[in-house]
Amino acid sequence: MIKLITGKRGSGKTKILVDLIKDAAANTRGNVVCIEKAMQLTYDIPYSVRLVDVDSYSIDSYDKLYGFISGMIAGNYDISEIFVDGILKIGGRDYEALGKFFDMIEKITSEIEIVFTVSEDTQNLPECVLKYLK
Repeated sequence: MIKLITGKRGSGKTKILVDLIKDAAANTRGNVVCIEKAMQLTYDIPYSVRLVDVDSYSIDSYDKLYGFISGMIAGNYDISEIFVDGILKIGGRDYEALGKFFDMIEKITSEIEIVFTVSEDTQNLPECVLKYLK
């Protein structure tokens, strides 16, 4: 299941994400993963959460991120939740490509909750992205 946290830069998306991560770490039976760019959440999230810096793996597109997430899920059946901070910093502002990425991710995460922060006002996002806003 995909969930989105949207809003302008500085609107508090990352704080909401960090609170969700802390809650997941305290209450989930599975493994929790946080994917971000530049390791800025190191001191904000519990040590039990697997923190992944996309820069360490040269992930700079939606296709590479899809492959990375697919590999993580295939290699660890215990992952229950994945959080991705700053998806537009990772894949870029091509919203149609973002929508296609979400479509592909939804197919492989039926048993996993995955939350993305999207630094954009909701009204500027196309329907292919908005359909994941729940």
